[in-house]
Amino acid sequence: MPDPAEWWRQAVVYQIYPRSFADSNGDGIGDLPGITSRVEYLRQLGVDAVWLSPFYPSALADGGYDVDDYRDVDPKIGTLAQFDEMVTALKAAGIRLIVDIVPNHTSNRHEWFRAALAAAPGSPERDRYVFRRGEGPNGERPPSDWTAQFGGSAWEPVGDGQWYLHMFAPEQPDLNWENREVRDDFLKTLAFWADRGVDGFRVDVANALVKDLTPPLPSQAELDADDLPDGVHRLLDRDEVHDIYKEWRELFDRYDPPRTAVAEAWVRSAHRRARYASPDGLGQAFNFDLLLAEWDATEFRKVIEENLALAASAATSSTWVFSNHDVVRHATRYALPTGIDLKAWLMGDGATPPPDVERGLRRARAATLLALALPGSTYLYQGEELGLPEVADLPREALQDPTWIRSGHTEKGRDGCRVPLPWTSSGPSFGFGTGPAHLPQPAGFAELSVERQEADDTSTLALYRRALAQRRRLQTAEGLEWAADTRDDVVEFRRPGGWTCITNFGDAPAPLPRGRVVLSSAPLSGGTLPGDTTAWLEPTD
Repeated sequence: MPDPAEWWRQAVVYQIYPRSFADSNGDGIGDLPGITSRVEYLRQLGVDAVWLSPFYPSALADGGYDVDDYRDVDPKIGTLAQFDEMVTALKAAGIRLIVDIVPNHTSNRHEWFRAALAAAPGSPERDRYVFRRGEGPNGERPPSDWTAQFGGSAWEPVGDGQWYLHMFAPEQPDLNWENREVRDDFLKTLAFWADRGVDGFRVDVANALVKDLTPPLPSQAELDADDLPDGVHRLLDRDEVHDIYKEWRELFDRYDPPRTAVAEAWVRSAHRRARYASPDGLGQAFNFDLLLAEWDATEFRKVIEENLALAASAATSSTWVFSNHDVVRHATRYALPTGIDLKAWLMGDGATPPPDVERGLRRARAATLLALALPGSTYLYQGEELGLPEVADLPREALQDPTWIRSGHTEKGRDGCRVPLPWTSSGPSFGFGTGPAHLPQPAGFAELSVERQEADDTSTLALYRRALAQRRRLQTAEGLEWAADTRDDVVEFRRPGGWTCITNFGDAPAPLPRGRVVLSSAPLSGGTLPGDTTAWLEPTD
């Protein structure tokens, strides 16, 4: 029997973006009672855990990743009592909870940052953040030419010759992790939520906490150089960051069962990513390689082989993900030509080229069924079980992502994957709430609603429910054996217990291996596997 403390190694985790999941009071914003009201839906879907994106008090300058208070709930989406009610309901349904933690930066409304602005340069209050004097006689120019992730300068002036660093939006000042008070306060925050029944943490921008700001500061061009040796980037993936996560692991291991964590660490090499997933660190790290891969059998197989080997070397399990709150939904990515510039496509409202919706959904279903058959954990993003597409034509006036503003309206940002879910086929927000949603939903969501799909045995929702149920039955030990002599456009492997997964990435039908078909992502015909289709088979002996 698998160790219950290692439930996360082969778990299916469902990401909830709370403001877009379910609205219980009709104000257009999803909330915690809304999530609680849909726990039965999650149980029927068959997920092992929920990952809850930020729910903390926030001005929503970056979708909740600008946190005002790490130990409270945004009053717009609930209370601590309602958080406890949600946890209780999830636990009763056998579903664990992972919450987002945002350690690189606070919001500019956080009490610490307000105190820093009110204090003098060189004060203990300012030392909690990254303040530097600007260039020029009066500090009138930024300390360096660094560019923020959302566009514009990475430095913001405060009026006394000093500037603060923000790797993202100006409303997200970076913390100084050299400061012991910062480290201790986050340990208190982690314990606060673990004590309330949280089973794990998704660590936002886990690779960016430690920075080397020793003068002279490098230029942006020097930061962007492709030939930097590992561990020497001044702002990202520095070796010293693992000292922080060693302390976190010591805290996690004081709980029974130990709390788990997964790092969001966009690093230069998969080898570097594996360090975040070590047993004396966070334990697991997101593998985005399949998310970035083209629809190609050779590329998929290479990604799978490399990541399983890396996971084994780090004594962890891999993660598999195709969609999340930061990327164009994979049902749409697979509907577009290979190599397309997605940012430019979004700016054209998704009109040119028009997506091949049928092909995109067919490939998305096949890809997800393949990932669910792999050893390791699979992360699903809310709505992908409905086959939701990216909403590419949101009106400009409705856009909320800071990228839209900071880029000078040249990039739309991520709102298209954050449009609220359709639960029913009618109503002002298709059952998301009793009034309009905070982002407008397209009319086509009616046909993709939970209500419609629950009545259709061939729907994507029905496929996900069957897949998760069969996965729970079939999934035993970790491990994978590749099939020999397969076509170049076919990926086929066998799992412990003898069950087989086969995916045809090509156009021509492929022969099915021996065995009883358990599940397929599209109808089969004549004992063959059509293109863009995955099937699971188990032995007949």
